[in-house]
Formats: sequence, C-alpha cells, structure tokens
Amino acid sequence: MDFSIPTEYNQLREEIIEFAKTQIAPTVGERDARGEFSRDLWEACADFGIQGLASTSEYGSAQGEVDILRALFAMEALGYASEDAGLMLGLNAQMWTVQMPILDFGTEAQKEKFLTPSASGKWIGAHGLTEPDSGSDVYQMTATATRTEDGYVLNGVKHLITLAPVADYVLVFAMTNAKVGKWGISAFLVEKGTAGFEQLPNQAKMGLRTVPIGRLEFTDCLIPHENLLGKEGAGFAICNHSLEFDRCCMLAGNLGAMERQLEQSIKIVKERKQFGLAIGKFQSVSNRIAEMKLRLETCRLLLYKVAWMKQDGQKALLESAMVKLHLGESFVASSLDAVRNHGGRGYLAEYQTERDLRDSVGGILYAGTSDIQRNIIAQLLGL
Repeated sequence: MDFSIPTEYNQLREEIIEFAKTQIAPTVGERDARGEFSRDLWEACADFGIQGLASTSEYGSAQGEVDILRALFAMEALGYASEDAGLMLGLNAQMWTVQMPILDFGTEAQKEKFLTPSASGKWIGAHGLTEPDSGSDVYQMTATATRTEDGYVLNGVKHLITLAPVADYVLVFAMTNAKVGKWGISAFLVEKGTAGFEQLPNQAKMGLRTVPIGRLEFTDCLIPHENLLGKEGAGFAICNHSLEFDRCCMLAGNLGAMERQLEQSIKIVKERKQFGLAIGKFQSVSNRIAEMKLRLETCRLLLYKVAWMKQDGQKALLESAMVKLHLGESFVASSLDAVRNHGGRGYLAEYQTERDLRDSVGGILYAGTSDIQRNIIAQLLGL
C-alpha cells in the first residue's frame, strides 16, 4: 500500500495555498461579519481552475478528466489557507451536487449549456433537495412535477438551499410518480427567471456566513422536457450518486482547516505562558493537542480512502457515511479545542479563532445530519 502523494498534487497544493492566502483569507473576517458573498472571489476561484475540477476539458476544465484525488487535495489546500468555510461550502455544493450529476447523467446539450459557464464561474448552480418538512427524511418530498405536452409543471418549496439566493440555475428534485415512493423522484434543471420560480433572500445564520442559504419556491413553473436530467424517476439514483462525491470533497476543506488549527494551536501553546511555563507543558493542554492530531490523521485516512474508492469506480455508501460522521464531528471538537488553546482570545472575533467553531457546526447538519449517518451505517451493517 503506497501512501505517497504524487508530485503534481503537492505542486497544486502549494499553488492553491498561495492563491487562497493572498486573495481569499485577507477579507474573510470582514465578509463573515457582514454576511457577504463575494461573486468576485467566486469568479477568481474559477479563473484559478477550482470549479473546473468537477468538469472535463470539453466543458471548461483545464485539467482534462475529473480526478477525484486531485480535487480532494485541491479542496483540502483551499480549506487550509482560505479560512473561509462558507465559500468552500458553496464551491463544493455546486461542483459535486450540480456539476457532477450533469456531467454523469446529462445530455450533450445540457452539458454544453450548463457545465461550461459553471466551470468558468459565470453561472452559479444550486442543488434543490431539502424541503421544510423533509430534511432527514428527504425522499418524502412534497414538491411535484406533472408531465404535460409542453413540459413538466413544477410546484413546491425547497429550503436551506446553499447558493439559492444567487443561483443562475438550480438542479431541483420533485415527485413525478408518488405511487412508487423514492423511485418516482425526478431531477430538473431550472433557470433563473423562469416564470413561477422565485428565489428568496439570504437567511442569517450562526456560521458559514460568507455563503448565502435560502428558499426556493415553484408555483406552476413550466420546465421544458429537455431540462429533465436523466430519465424520469432517476432522481433518487442521481442524488445518491452525487452525495458520495459531495461528502468526500466537501469535507476535504474541513480537513485542511483542522490541519491549520493544529499548527496554530501548537504555536500558541508553546508561546503562551502561565505559572512560569508554556501552557503546552501542562498535561490537560498537551492532551488536547494529541487529540487534535489523532482526529486529523484518522479523518485523513477515511477521507482519502473514500476518494480512492470513487476514483476507482467503486460504491462507497458506507464509507462516505462514516467519513461524513467522523469528520463532521471531529471538526467541531477540534474547533472547540482550538478556542480553548487560545484562551480568552479564542473567544474574541478579533482573533478569528471562534469563526471556525461557528462554521464547524454546519458540518454535523448539512448533507445529512450526524444522526442520519449513524442510521445509514447501522443499516448498511445489517441492523
């Protein structure tokens, strides 16, 4: 078993770290305080090639084919250096739950229309799955799409949708045949400005403030037949397929943030003194550092394994649920430890340590709560 990292991945990592430190990190505190999403930074990421990691050379990527391991290292580096978990969430949400489904299930016309502007940063795509009364039980959705001669008439509401207020198009899931349950769900590409489609304003939230999250409403919204993604009834399969990629690469940014937290914590506990000693000499503090390192490495192994499995074309339902659970919970724990290591300064917004803690809580909720991941793991183990 070879754990070495290809030279080109390490080179890409260093390039992304430099890009993120100079262009994203300097303004994240101000944007977080204002709850501001930066379209300019979104386009800067695209110019650098980030969104193109989930596309191919035919549709705007400079990297050729999709390489999940390369993308994972890229998103990990971005999370390490940008210090902007909100922007990371938005990028990953589009790349893995919008671009990848279009790439894998879309027609040639759909790929040409939606993927190229997505990779270039000109368009932003959102993933419309969650509803007010179907979050954890997401496939019991009430949004419907009724087939007519002219297309599908979509009715329903989606909420807690990342990028919803600023999206140029949405990949939305709706029931086309309620009699067969989740096998009656279909996926549609809905463009901004379509009659009957309304995007509500950004909602204020605890963390992840640099990415907008909001509500989508569809009222007798006519969607052309050619905007059906995949076959009718394929929505469940499309969603599950994309979530494996999503949980892999979305969490890579959190892994990078955990590495940054560990480095910063080691530095501060060596420098900060109490009772005449560096606080790192006290066992309660040094034990926290040890736990942070242990979490980082176990998360890394799980995450890299899932990425390798997806790169190899394998199913990773169990493994992706485990990494979502473990990394999500570990980021919260390490963020809290980082605040403790910094002491009172860690609680002050001025030092920006507390932002990671606020942002980390979202990771135990979005893309399937920690409780749901435990249920999935148990079910896949035959319980």
